[in-house]
Amino acid sequence: MGALDHFSYLFDCSHGRNKLKKRKQLQTVEIKVRIDCEGCERKVKRAVEGMKGVKQVDVERKANKVTVIGYVEPSKVVARMAHRTGKKAELWPYVPYDVVAHPYAQGVYDKKAPAGYVRNVQDPQLSQLARASSTEVRYTTAFSDENPAACTIM
Repeated sequence: MGALDHFSYLFDCSHGRNKLKKRKQLQTVEIKVRIDCEGCERKVKRAVEGMKGVKQVDVERKANKVTVIGYVEPSKVVARMAHRTGKKAELWPYVPYDVVAHPYAQGVYDKKAPAGYVRNVQDPQLSQLARASSTEVRYTTAFSDENPAACTIM
C-alpha cells in the first residue's frame, strides 16, 4: 500500500458510503392482485410504473397477474403495490402443473388457480409421496380390464 493510497483513505469524502455500490440485478417479479375493471388495471399499473428501476409493467386482468421487469426487489414491489392501491398483493404463488410432481395433492391443487397452474408448495410431506415403483406397476397391470388376454396368472 503506497503513500497515496494511505492518504486517500484518510481524506475520503464519501462519508461512509461504499464506493462500489452493489447493483441490483434485472428481475422479473410476478404479483397476484385482484383486478376487476379497466380502472383497477390502470391503478395497479401506475402504482409501480413510477418506481425507480422499473423497466416494464404488464398486466393480465383475467389472470389477476402483474409482471414487473426491472432492477427492483420483489418485496418492495409488493409492498408498494399494496400501499398505493389498497389491495391485497402477494408474489405469484402458482407454477405450471407440469413442474409439480403431485399436482392434485392436498395443499397444491387450488380451484382459484388459472388454467394449467397449481400452487407452488415446498412442503416436505408432499415430496415424501413417491411414484409407483416398477413392482407396483407390474402388480396393478397384471389384472387389467383393458387387456384381458394379458393376465399373467392364467
